[in-house]
Amino acid sequence: MPDSDPSRPDAAREIRQSIARHLAELHRLHLALAADSRSLKSLTTEGRALAEIEIAAEMLEHYMAATATFLENMRGRFENRLGLLRRGDPVGADAAPGQGPVGHGPFWYAFSRLCVALRQAERRAS
Repeated sequence: MPDSDPSRPDAAREIRQSIARHLAELHRLHLALAADSRSLKSLTTEGRALAEIEIAAEMLEHYMAATATFLENMRGRFENRLGLLRRGDPVGADAAPGQGPVGHGPFWYAFSRLCVALRQAERRAS
């Protein structure tokens, strides 16, 4: 992860880019795993269907366990921070009459998006 001094204006962009690179690498790993799984059918055509079944079950079980563990870890991490994140709502007197502070709408839209993602992660991890 890059040096992410939060006081630097480009810190959020650098963190986002780092995460995007990791997600791209995860996608490449998914493609490699899919390619490896396609080669399993040769076991069945050679008369070794039991081997294909065992390997496929093992691959899926390990993948689902690793994914569930990751999702549960991330969900717990961000759910524990929701209170602190909620207090980050922009506050100011620069709002027009009858409107919230500047940035209030985008903040709560993003916060709601995080809450939806956390609920989805909870459903998938269980």
